[in-house]
Amino acid sequence: MSAIAAEMPEEVEFARAGILRFAEKEVLTRHQKHSDFFENPRKLYDENGRFSADLVALITEVRMQSAEAGFYGMCVPEALGGGGLGHLAYYAAWEALFHRCGPKNWLMLYALAHWAFGPSKLLEQMSEEAKSAFLPGLMDGSKSMCFGLTEPNAGSDASMLATKAVKAEKGWRLSGRKIWTTNAPIADFCVIFAKTESGITAFMVPTNSDGFKIQRVIRLFGHIGGDEAEISLDEVYVEPWQIVGELGKGFAAALYGVSLGRIYNSARSVGYGRWAIEMALDYAKVRTAFGQSISEYQGVSFPIADAATDLHAAHLMGINAALLLDAGELAVKELSMTKAFSVQKGLSAVDCAIQTHGAMGFTNELGLTEAWQALRVVNVADGTNEILKRTIVQRLQKGDLEL
Repeated sequence: MSAIAAEMPEEVEFARAGILRFAEKEVLTRHQKHSDFFENPRKLYDENGRFSADLVALITEVRMQSAEAGFYGMCVPEALGGGGLGHLAYYAAWEALFHRCGPKNWLMLYALAHWAFGPSKLLEQMSEEAKSAFLPGLMDGSKSMCFGLTEPNAGSDASMLATKAVKAEKGWRLSGRKIWTTNAPIADFCVIFAKTESGITAFMVPTNSDGFKIQRVIRLFGHIGGDEAEISLDEVYVEPWQIVGELGKGFAAALYGVSLGRIYNSARSVGYGRWAIEMALDYAKVRTAFGQSISEYQGVSFPIADAATDLHAAHLMGINAALLLDAGELAVKELSMTKAFSVQKGLSAVDCAIQTHGAMGFTNELGLTEAWQALRVVNVADGTNEILKRTIVQRLQKGDLEL
C-alpha cells in the first residue's frame, strides 16, 4: 500500500525499480564482498586523506556499470545522450537509493549521476567543442567532475566571489581559491565560477591543468580522510570554448546547480530518515524493559510517530518541488521550503532512531551516526536553513503567496 495517492509516472516507477535492482546486485554485493576493506578507514584513504586507489577503482566500477546498464545517466537530458527523465525521477531514484542502502552501503552514491559529480542539465550549456571533450567520459562513468562555487569568504553570498578570470592570449587566466568542493580530490574536471569583466562566468576546467591544485582534503567529524577539498587556481588558462553558458551569466548556472543540490539533499534526508525509523521500529519490537517491549512505551513510540509524520510531509514536498521544476517553474520558494524542512526532519528522524537504540545507537556497526553526520552536513550545504528561510520570506514579501 502506498502512502501517496498520486501514482508515479510509469517511466519513473520503472526507473526507480531498475536502479534499486542495480543497487542490490552491484552495490550491496560489493560492500559485502569487501566488508573488511570498507570497515577499515586506513584502507579507504591514503596518507593525504584522499580516497585510496583501490576505493577509486570500486567507485569507477559502479559508475561505469551503471552507465552501461542505462541507469547512471537516466535523468540526464536526451540532448546530452541521457534518458531525459527529469527532476521527479531524480528525486524518486535518490530517495529510494538512500532508503534501501542506508549510509553503510555508500557506493550507491555513484550509481546515479549526481548533479555536481557527473553529467546533468547544467552541461547542456557547454559549447559543442566542450561536449566533445568532456561528455564521453562523464556519460560512460569513466570520469567525474566537481562544482567549484564556494570560496573561503563567499559561501551563502555568492556575489562575494573573489576568483578572477583575466583576459590573456585568446582566453582567460583563472586565479583564486575554492573550498568545500565535494568530489574534487578524485574529479577529472571542475566547473569553476570566476569574475570576468562582464560578470560571473562558469568554466569547465580539467583538474590536471597547469596551476590547478588540490591544496588539502577537508576532514570532518574526526575522520582521517574525506571527499571535500580546498582548491587553488594559479593563472589556470582556459579558452572560450570552455565557458559553460554565456560569458558573464554564470550566476544562473550556479543557481540551477544549487537547485539540483536542494532536490538531491531533500531526497537524501527523506531516504535516510525512513531507513533510520524502520531500524528504530524493528529494534523497539525486540528490546524489552521492565517486562515488556519498549515499543509499548509512549516515550519511545510517540517520537517515532512524530518522525514518521514529518518524513511523510517532507516526501510529499519533495515530489511537489520536483514536479514544479519539471513543469518549467523556478519554484524558488517551494524548493527552499522543501530543502529546509526535509533536512531538519531527516536529521530529527535519525536522532530519534539513535535515542530509541540507546547506547547501541552510537556504535559503528549500525551506521546511524554516519547518517546523522551526513544529514547534519546537509543542514548547511546548498543553502543553510537560515538562508533558505530568508529566501522564503523574501518571496512572500514580493507577493508569492501561493501555499
